[in-house]
Amino acid sequence: MKLIECFLLLILITSAASVADAQLIVAHRGASYDAPENTLAAFRLAWDQNADAIEGDFYLTRDRQIVCIHDKTTKRVAPNQPDRNVAESTLDELRTLDVGSWKSARFTNERVPTLTEVLATVPEGRQIFVEIKCGPEILPVLKPQLAASALKPEQITIICFNEAVVTEARKTMPQYRANWLTSYRQKTKTSPWAPSIEDVLKNLRRAKANGLGSNANLRAIDLPFVEKVRYAGFGFHAWTVNDPQAARTFRSLGAESITTDRPAFIREALDGTQSP
Repeated sequence: MKLIECFLLLILITSAASVADAQLIVAHRGASYDAPENTLAAFRLAWDQNADAIEGDFYLTRDRQIVCIHDKTTKRVAPNQPDRNVAESTLDELRTLDVGSWKSARFTNERVPTLTEVLATVPEGRQIFVEIKCGPEILPVLKPQLAASALKPEQITIICFNEAVVTEARKTMPQYRANWLTSYRQKTKTSPWAPSIEDVLKNLRRAKANGLGSNANLRAIDLPFVEKVRYAGFGFHAWTVNDPQAARTFRSLGAESITTDRPAFIREALDGTQSP
């Protein structure tokens, strides 16, 4: 190995250790284990559970409002109510639905929140991961809403599976980090996992992404995988991790953040106060 390569590897190892010591705990759709996902109740509870950041899912409505909901329709989070397609509905139509009582009666009358309402929950020094669930059409509406919030650019990361969204976000809003997301699949039980690390790096470079948001699949991810991502200059983030041992493994791999439905539980596990 050449001297320069040894030097760069040493920097990478040192950096990984530093990252592991400063693990961001990201509340997936808020504290969604305990509260209805993507509601203000879930995000406020995430802050009460000492999350470093929250992650929420966002769509553009028919009347060009940005709302926080994961699915294309409201069926799962508003059962026994009119099933509405989010992109084809207005904000007022979505607001008629109760998206909390499916989780517990104590969350009855939680409503689909707007991006602006979610941003307003983020305390000083904490962060938000804004996952775009639709296409680039949301970005011209997203840009002024992020700018109008009280948050600093370093508090905001845009994330998306759609490479075109990441590319356009980096082009039009370079002040924010933007991470490309991926999960992994196999054609057969013995075939290699896809995308490969080579394809992952190609996509990250093509999108000019800041980092990789990776499904926490330890059958597809190992230390060489993470090292290659970070050696190429990209951050590595893992989702969704609710198992203490998996959280410890991803910390040891140098993940910059761990997204979880249970922020307090996973923080206790990483701090050593939670039994395996």
